[in-house]
Amino acid sequence: MTTRQENLENKIVTLEEAIRRRGIWLNTGQKVTFTNGCFDILHKGHVTYLAQAADLANRVIVGLNTDASVKRQGKAADRPINDQDARAIVLASLGVVDLVVLFDENTPLELIKALQPDIVAKGADYDANERNPESKTYIVGADVMDQIGGEVIAIPLVDGFSTTNLIDKIKG
Repeated sequence: MTTRQENLENKIVTLEEAIRRRGIWLNTGQKVTFTNGCFDILHKGHVTYLAQAADLANRVIVGLNTDASVKRQGKAADRPINDQDARAIVLASLGVVDLVVLFDENTPLELIKALQPDIVAKGADYDANERNPESKTYIVGADVMDQIGGEVIAIPLVDGFSTTNLIDKIKG
């Protein structure tokens, strides 16, 4: 019998395993939403966002920045607060998340190309209609989604919730 801990760990997969499972879901007619982020200190904004991403399809795959990738994002020097293993297991514990795939690149573009999800979702601080990759509001992978006939969706954010604000409040 598989323990609940093992069930969580089985949701954290390599890209190759994510591609395999994506293929199974595709063959059974299930739609997949892909989203990504650092998810450093999980809060109400993250959980609400992920639940809304889950409402868009049958399955959700989260691309999670590795610690090195987070460091290159230009966030504060002490980020990430939680290491990639801790962040991955917390995400995996959410019922709305089906798979977590770590990526070390600066963007999840290669994951999106490999997984070819039906939907790429990001928070509404990005613009689903922006197609200029140089724009700060561009959603990485929008061009790929256009090529494969997928959707790009911006999900409304919950006001007042951000990891930076939470860290400032704790330090405050």
